[in-house]
Formats: sequence, structure tokens, C-alpha cells
Amino acid sequence: MEKFNPLALEGTPFLFFTGKGGVGKTSTASATAIALADGNKKVLLVSTDPASNLQDVFEMELSNEPTEVKGVKGLSICNIDPEQAAVSYKNNVIGPYRDKLPEIVIAQMEEQLSGACTVEIAAFDEFTNLLSNPKIVSNFDHIIFDTAPTGHTLRLLQLPTAWTGYLDESTHGASCLGPLSGLDRKKEVYKTTVQVLSDPDQTKLILVSRPEKFSLDEAERASKELKVIGIKNQVIIINGILKGFTKGDRISEVFHQRQSQSLKNMPIGLNGLSQYFLPFVPYSLTGISNFRRLFIETEDINKNEYTSIEGLNYSPIEEMVKDLHENNSRVIFTMGKGGVGKTTLASIISVGLADKGKRVHLTTTDPAAHIGNMFDGNLHENLTISRIDPEVEVDKYRKEVLEKAKTDMDQDSLSYLEEDLNSPCTEEIAVFRAFAEVVSRSNEEVVIIDTAPTGHTLLLLDAAESYYKEIKKAKGDVPLSVQQLLPRLRNQYETSVIITTLAEATPVFEAQRLQEDLLRADIKTSWWVINQSLYATETTDPILEQKAQAEKIWMKKIKEALNDKVALIPWEPEEIIGYKQIQKHYFSDDGGR
Repeated sequence: MEKFNPLALEGTPFLFFTGKGGVGKTSTASATAIALADGNKKVLLVSTDPASNLQDVFEMELSNEPTEVKGVKGLSICNIDPEQAAVSYKNNVIGPYRDKLPEIVIAQMEEQLSGACTVEIAAFDEFTNLLSNPKIVSNFDHIIFDTAPTGHTLRLLQLPTAWTGYLDESTHGASCLGPLSGLDRKKEVYKTTVQVLSDPDQTKLILVSRPEKFSLDEAERASKELKVIGIKNQVIIINGILKGFTKGDRISEVFHQRQSQSLKNMPIGLNGLSQYFLPFVPYSLTGISNFRRLFIETEDINKNEYTSIEGLNYSPIEEMVKDLHENNSRVIFTMGKGGVGKTTLASIISVGLADKGKRVHLTTTDPAAHIGNMFDGNLHENLTISRIDPEVEVDKYRKEVLEKAKTDMDQDSLSYLEEDLNSPCTEEIAVFRAFAEVVSRSNEEVVIIDTAPTGHTLLLLDAAESYYKEIKKAKGDVPLSVQQLLPRLRNQYETSVIITTLAEATPVFEAQRLQEDLLRADIKTSWWVINQSLYATETTDPILEQKAQAEKIWMKKIKEALNDKVALIPWEPEEIIGYKQIQKHYFSDDGGR
């Protein structure tokens, strides 16, 4: 496997970087964009992630209009902000009718366009405009898309096919209302988008993965699903490989061994792809100078730059679980950027509370969930687990709506409704209803929700009020679970939000924005957890020890500026899998009772 050289991508105008959350897509895409621009190419770097952090890594303000980067000739960046795109989309749909229709009708149209579905369609609309706009395309040699974590990326890239198919089959005008308004006018644009994505001379997909089993499995899944919709020109970059190790240092030995084993057992579906690697680096990938360092040999950090955290106290995870137990939290969210360990944390909390005698239900809304892998099948009698599966929920929702409608609709009306339920918007409503239903279980037991990566989580939470209206309009009634959801999430005596992060720039910046967004929704954060901390280990490996020291600046920022309640989980040399192992490793014999 050779080291990745961005210049190998020359000649392909559209480059998509994708992979599981936390694998370094933004860093790799950004460094590639800089390298190509340094090679005298005109490059546009675009984020289509609802939780984009391009503004953090480039240390500049961004909008959905291309902005030139100072210090990198030929490089421009733009950020497709879903919320901003939704406002523009709504205005474009409603604008022509404002002076022609009564205010009450305009108000109804605005309500129809207030849901999360509109946000996603609007972002998609911006995305297709970039791919199909000859003025933009002709100005750049490369357009690089720093895409969202795999689940969202698949959804985004499948939308052209989904909408094209939906519009082709539509005969009853279902696309004339709500978020679907005006889509029929853009059939040619979507057709062009599909052609561009499936043309190997125009589009290359760069799968980014860590040298870890779950990450590689996710890359294989993404590769297969994207091949199905025609995106077959693919390569893979394995990011963060520790090239050597320090004998006698258990952390270093296991870190290197675990990576080597994962690469040895590379998923079969990835074997046919061109494979490249990037080294593990001990510095934060922010700022142009550090991006340029990524493709050269690792340099030592000046140890005089290290931050002191003397006098700052960080709690063990057991202390946080004890606090949740004593406060009688009924709904617990683990939130944060993809890849920071939300699933692991949710599982640890579940075991800790079940061990204290609480009845606990652990569930996930993450489309790339691995919660079942955390347990060996031998659950405690107090603990149950589940997953909100979008396909299952959509099927259930469609059947429920159609069955109810049969009693008072004629055949033409039913055909219209069935068509409407085939649109991609239906998934968001169906998953939201399932989410509300799971939260309602907190009347009887503690509900712990391993949520999706930040952007999807916020879309889900933001949907609460708008879908209350949408469901009422569509069905004529509103489930009690939906009525109670938002007040329950805002009640800090009932709901605890735990933000999970790594002690690195990108996860901390993103987690900070998440906390601010939650506060605007009147949802307060209870604890922060710094996961997979090398500082909390005793490694003496030169590279890992530098990384451990570099963590302290972010540990200090969290404790002093973001939340005083901070728990610390070390990087673990062993995989802690199964109820009994989690119980033994993280909790004292009496479970902290």
C-alpha cells in the first residue's frame, strides 16, 4: 500500500470524500484541495455536511458562495448550509404567490415548508446546482466535496436517483405541494446530476477509513451501495496508520497490532480498489501549514507549546453514571461528532444504571449503528436494546397511513396518497415518529439514546415542532408521544444530554456548536465526556506521547469554557465488549451503589 499523493487525482473534475464519521474526511479533503491548488489547479472545496466544520479547520468564515482562501492561490471554499439553503428554497417556492394569494394560504404554505424534509431537499438542490451549473464547473479544474458521514452521504447521493424516479412515476400531481413544490421543473437538472455521478471520467469517490474494523466495514458498505447507483470509480485511503511501535509500551504495541490486524482482515469488497495510506500525526489538522505537512514526513512538536492543566479535575466515568442515577434522569442522550464513541458511551451508561437496579432501554437512531456489537448477547435482566431502522419504520408508517385512509378516501385520492408516501420525505416523518415513541418509554424505564452524528441529530430534534403540525395535517390526529416530546426534552430534571468528544480540534469545535444549538432550543447539556484519551494512558511512544500532550489544550478549553462536569475515558488497549466486561472494567464491585 503506497502513501496517498493528491496529484494522482488530477484529471477527474468531481471528487467525493466519504466514510464513517470521525475518519478524517474533512482533513483529507482539505489537504488534497490545498495540494492540488499548490499544483496550479483551480479548486473549489465544498461541504455538504449539515454538521460541517470547514470553517474551523481553515479558520475563516464561510457561506454557500465560493470564498477565496488567503495563502492558497487557486483555492476557494463554500459551505452548503442546510438551514440557509432551506430559507432560500422556501422563498423561491412561496415568493411568486405572496401578493396573489390570501395571507392564510401563504401561512399554510410556510408551514408545509417548515420541516426537516425541506432542509434536506434544499441542501440537495444546492448540491445539484453545483454539479450542473456550467458557469461554476468551467471555473474550476476540480470540485471537491467534503461529504457528511456515510449514512447521510448515501442518502444525499441517492437522492438524484430517488427524486428522478419519483418524478417520472408521478401522475397525480403529488409533487405540487409542500417540500416537493417545483421539483418537476428540475427533472433535467437531476438527470444531469445522475449522469455526472455515474461517469468515471467526471467523478471519483474517495472512501476514507481508519485502520479499524468498524470503519473498514462501513467503507465496504458505502462502496457497495454507491456502486449500485452507478458510482463505480472508487479508491480508498486508510488514514492514521502508526508506522512503528515502542516495544514494552502496551498502548503502543496494541495500537499498532490492532491496526495491522484490521488491515490484514480487510473486507473483501475493498480488495479491488486502489488503496492508499496516510500516517498517524500527533498535531491538530487545522490551519493551512498543518495541512501541507500531512503529505510529508511527520515532524516533532515543540514541547514548549504544551498546555498545563494542573489543578483541573476530570471525573472517571463511574462518577458521571452515579450523578445520572442520583438525579433520576429518565431520558439520556449521547451526542457528538461521528466516530467519537457515542455508542460505546451509551452502552457503558446503560450497564452502569442497570447494575444500580434501574430498568433501562438502550436504542439508537444512527443509520450506521453498531450498538449490537457492544454486547455479547447476554444482557442483564434490567437492560433491553433496540434500533430504529428507517426501512422498517417507513414500511410501518406507509401501511398505517394507507389503512386508515381506506375508510374515507376514494381510489383516486388513495393513489395520490400512496404516491406521496413514496417520496424520500416519508422516511424523516417515519423515523421521527419512532423516535418520539421510544422517548415515551421513559414513563416506565430509563431510555438511553445513542444518537446519530451531530447534523442528523439536530435535524431530528428540530423536527419536533414542525412535524407535530405535519403529522396532524396528514393524519388528523397527533400521537401523545409526539405531543409530549419537546417539553420532555427541555425538562432538565427528566432529560440529560451528554456530549461526547475526542480531545482534538474538529470534534471539540463541532461539539461546542452542538451545545450552542441545543441551548437555543432550550435543551441544556449535563456532562461532557472526553473519550479515547491518550493523555489518560501512560504511553511513552514518541508519536503517541506527543499526541497525548497535544490533547491538553482541548481538555483545558472544555473544562474552563464549555462545561465544568467533564468525564475522561482512556484509550483502551483491550476491546471492552459484553455486559460483564463493561461492568467489571468501568465500575466497582458494588456498582457504585
